[in-house]
Formats: sequence, C-alpha cells, structure tokens
Amino acid sequence: MSIDHPEVKYGKTGALIINLGTPDSTSWLDIRKYLKEFLSDRRVIEVNPILWQIILNVFILNLRPSKTAKAYKEIWMKEENMSPLLYYTQKQAEKVGNLLSNENLIIDFAMRYGNPSIKSKIKKLHDEGCENLIILPLYPQYAAATTATVCDEVYRTLMKMRWQPSLKIIPHYESEPLYIDALVKSINNKIEKINWRPDLILASYHGIPKKYFDKGDPYHCYCHKTTRLISEKLNSIEIKTTFQSRFGPEEWLQPYTDKTLENLPKEGKKNVLTICPGFSSDCVETLEEILIQGKESFIDAGGENFDMIPCLNDSDGHIKLIKNLIQKNI
Repeated sequence: MSIDHPEVKYGKTGALIINLGTPDSTSWLDIRKYLKEFLSDRRVIEVNPILWQIILNVFILNLRPSKTAKAYKEIWMKEENMSPLLYYTQKQAEKVGNLLSNENLIIDFAMRYGNPSIKSKIKKLHDEGCENLIILPLYPQYAAATTATVCDEVYRTLMKMRWQPSLKIIPHYESEPLYIDALVKSINNKIEKINWRPDLILASYHGIPKKYFDKGDPYHCYCHKTTRLISEKLNSIEIKTTFQSRFGPEEWLQPYTDKTLENLPKEGKKNVLTICPGFSSDCVETLEEILIQGKESFIDAGGENFDMIPCLNDSDGHIKLIKNLIQKNI
C-alpha cells in the first residue's frame, strides 16, 4: 500500500539576522504592545516575576508609552513609515542577500520583539526548504539580555517543530577585524566632514544592571575590548567607554553616558564626538537619546561642539562584515 507523501522542500540553508525590535508605529497602543513584550522578558528584567508584572501592568505600561512615543516620533522615518532600526536591518538583509545570491541560500531578517517575529521567519525559511539555519544576533557584544534572549526565542520556536533544521548561532563578534575596521573608518569619515577636532571620542554602549555583571555576564568586558581595539587604530584621539539607557533605581554599569556628557566641559573637553559601537543600526537610543538629548545636555553644560558618528547601518563595511560572518558558518 503506497502513501501519497506531501510535497516537502529541502536542501537549503537559511541565514537569519536578528535585531532588537521596534514598534509598528508611533501610536500609544503600538508602543505599549512593544514595551509589554520587551519588558516581560525575564532575561531583560531579572526581578520577582509576580511583583514585576504588577509594576509593569499597573504603572509602567500606563505611564511610559506616552514618553516613548514622543521619542520615536523624533526619529521616525516618515516617508518609509518605519523606524530607522527596521529600515536599516531590512537593508542589511537585502544587500547581504544580493552579495550571497545562491539558490540554496536564503538571507532574511527578524526582530526579537515586535514584527517580523523570529517565529514567523523561521517558519517561512522552513517552508522554503531550509534544513540548516544560521542565526546572527546583531549584538556585537554578547549579553544575556540581548543575544541570549534571541537564542531563547529560537529554541522555543524549534521545540514546536516536527522537522527541526540544524542550527548554528553566531554569539558575538566584538573583536572581528572587519567590525573594528568598519568602526574606525566611520570615525575617520566623520572627522573628515566636521570643521573641528574632537578632544575626546565617547564610545557609548547600552548599559545593563551591575548585578548582571556581578552574576558573570561578560558584556562589560566585551565592550571595553571593542573600545581598546578601536583606540589602537586611532592612536592620537582619546576614546572613553560609557554606558547609556539605564532606568530604575538600581546601579548600572558605569560611567554613565549622560553624567559624563554633563561633566566633560568642566574637565576642559568641549569638543566631543560620540559613537555607539554596540548598536548595529541607528535607533531611538542613538538618534534621540544621544544625538538629541545627549547633545542638548552637553551644550547646556558648556560644551562647544558635539556630533554623533552614525551606526554602521547598511554601510559597505558593515555589509562586508555580516556577509563574512555568515559565510564562515555555512
């Protein structure tokens, strides 16, 4: 007795580049939905889950969306009707896909929070015949609250699949030569365009609570390693590591970016460039928090010149890096 077998596609490899995520729009409801998913992740917020859900649902999700929506409206790409993070992540996948054009290799992208989801994209790749899966979280410096939570969502998706693909995850690339070269080139390009010389370059990374570091998270060390490698190629310009985007009353990794920017003019550093090496695409944390808020506080404190070096976004050097990372894992 023969059994009619359903058509099954096979033999392909899928490479999925994954960024943090973004609200679907700047509306209060879409911001709230995004924040709820993001702040419900127990790797992001490591406190008593019952207590945190009360705080989150009663206070934060009723008060914070308005403030966050205002920040997103400052940086929203109106013509494209999307956030810069979504725009550049999409461009990265398109450009790498064009360079690695191959009938047996599919390059795609997803977001850890919001859309397009990791689950939907893994299903799509599976339906297209991908028996092998390469995951590239777009976080150069590994942290449990970023890279590990991407892995968690990938694993949760695979747990529900009958025919699972083979899996490779690229966990970090903080010292990859192509990454460092791309960052140094972006710094030099910016210096050539401005008509003043920086007294200091501030390398601002997203912070994490200090207790995460105390528990063994390697993120702090990876950030300092990246800064050191950039510094070795810049030679003459001082570069300093700081940490941004903290919230809540507990201590986070120091020095804090905002406090540093307020103090630098008093130390005679009145011409400052900032770079955010931990962000693969410009987003609300770089464009609104640093280029708008950071600049304002620096100038108000007596600073004279301030600018931000764009994230690597879809620059040639960044596309070359992503392409190389994927190729090494095929």
